[in-house]
Amino acid sequence: MSMSHPLSTLVPRILLASLLYCLPCTSALAESQLEFEEAETEAADDENVEDIESSKPLRKNIDKARKISHPDQTGAAEAPKSSPKTTKIAPHINLKELAPPPGVQSFSPETGASETTEPKPEPEPQTATETTPEAPHDEVTPTVPNDQASNTDSTNTSAIDSTEEVAGAITLLGTEIMPGTSTRLSWSSGMQIAGLSQSTPVLVVNGSKPGPSLCLTGAVHGDELNGIEIVRRTLYDLDPEMLAGQVIGVPIVNLQGFQQGSRYLSDRRDLNRHFPGNPTGNLADRIAYSLFNEIISHCTMLVDIHTGSLKRTNLPQLRADMNIAEVRTLVKGFDRMAVVHSSGTTGMLRTAALDAGIVAVSMESGESLRIQEKQIKAGVNSLNSLMEKQNMISRLFVWGKPEPVYYDSYWIRAEHAGILFSKKKLGDRVIKGQVLGVVTDPITNASHAIHARDTGRIIGMAVDQVVMAGFAAYHIGAETEIPDEE
Repeated sequence: MSMSHPLSTLVPRILLASLLYCLPCTSALAESQLEFEEAETEAADDENVEDIESSKPLRKNIDKARKISHPDQTGAAEAPKSSPKTTKIAPHINLKELAPPPGVQSFSPETGASETTEPKPEPEPQTATETTPEAPHDEVTPTVPNDQASNTDSTNTSAIDSTEEVAGAITLLGTEIMPGTSTRLSWSSGMQIAGLSQSTPVLVVNGSKPGPSLCLTGAVHGDELNGIEIVRRTLYDLDPEMLAGQVIGVPIVNLQGFQQGSRYLSDRRDLNRHFPGNPTGNLADRIAYSLFNEIISHCTMLVDIHTGSLKRTNLPQLRADMNIAEVRTLVKGFDRMAVVHSSGTTGMLRTAALDAGIVAVSMESGESLRIQEKQIKAGVNSLNSLMEKQNMISRLFVWGKPEPVYYDSYWIRAEHAGILFSKKKLGDRVIKGQVLGVVTDPITNASHAIHARDTGRIIGMAVDQVVMAGFAAYHIGAETEIPDEE
């Protein structure tokens, strides 16, 4: 009888013991990773709450608040150094007309590179080439009498004065947009598989007269639909011949989230926590960097449009850092729009724009995953009033009753779990101690009322739903004394 070698039985036993030893570790790591992802998602869901609760308070003397240095108001900011020198001249199109589908990325086996097939309905853009005419070798300078010279000087002076009122072309996404034209461009962060990548439309209206550059962004969170329609309607209603300055609109920033009905990117990150971005960071960092440098940096003003986070709704309002003098001036141009003081948090598009010298605010209107006509009209109306206030458009505009500025606001959280039944509506004014809603336990039938801590107005609230203890249910704008301004 042959005896097997001891190692032949020892090795499998060692491997089995090692496997059994590592299994709990692997399970623990997986559970830890899942808990981290769930915690990150939960924190992002509470963005509307975090924006307020982490806000720095208003300074007592706001006249000494910091000022921001922003680009020249007469035109767009200087293009990033990475912008290509060779540009195309964008064709003038009517934005209201039916747009052809975007170009399809295809792979060319002959060249081994990806090619973009452009649709034929739109005219092909021309290539802008810079040519310097050669001066003739034998140039003759004519002699002009003194009396004619004075007339010539006055004529030249008047010609120079007249040209000062003419706007110049702007260059965006490698394309030159001539004054008095509107066009539709495409932006892609280039972070997807080439054969599956899709571009985001960028609407541009370059006015025939000089003026500031206004950026409008919607759907930074892919499930916030009201902002998409606000940007679309605002841009489509502009006449470039009557516009002073430029308006650049990106209706759907987070195309990945929009297609999936999610507020997040495909990697479950919140894009509005990664601005101004990083070209070598994670996916959200790279997309944020591309958007900020390719588009946002060209603007002097920014309105980033949002809605309430999942299962919350907001009264049409602006989130603005009222510690900044230019921001306080900007918000005066929004008609019938409440203003909530909020200094913002790191990574937000609004905060990054302010740090870059761009006067920026966030607009909140309605709730996610819904198209709400009343909230959309409020947003479009306020943007038209802003452009009128900035002398960008001239319209017969009837201003409504001014909305208050809430220099102080707070969220009220549910203290018990159950089903929330609200007793008050969005926009209602409440007094201290008044019942806002009731949380009922469906098992025990126990009910717990949620009371207002101070007198104010409901500017944000959760829709009726199942809530856990600690859920932010009501956002109250407190009626506080407005600081004196010179």
